[in-house]
Amino acid sequence: MTAQVLVYLGSTVLALWGVTHLIPTRTIVRSFGAISRDNALVLTMEWVAEGVTHLFVALLAVLVTAIAGADASASIVVYRTAAGFLVAIAALTTVTGARTPGVWYRICPVLLCSVAVLYVIASVV
Repeated sequence: MTAQVLVYLGSTVLALWGVTHLIPTRTIVRSFGAISRDNALVLTMEWVAEGVTHLFVALLAVLVTAIAGADASASIVVYRTAAGFLVAIAALTTVTGARTPGVWYRICPVLLCSVAVLYVIASVV
């Protein structure tokens, strides 16, 4: 039961973070000022892709937990793989966006690593 709670908690946080990427996309793109249409499209694509990726990882963890159970070997593989993926995205954000003045870019690696820790703990309890 503890593992399920950890997965559901981590997935809720991750899904909410994904939604926070999607909602302000237009505002974020506009904040870059006068950029070319092509650059605005690529920026929009990347911003939306990260938000959707967060939602997908959260949904995958929830579904595998609900269908197979938190102690199933498939669930454990999903939790650990998702954790590794989140740490990789956090590392990318750390060396890119988190080096800018934007506070949200600095929060992102901490949040993603926190969810990764919850998933790893869920895989061993």
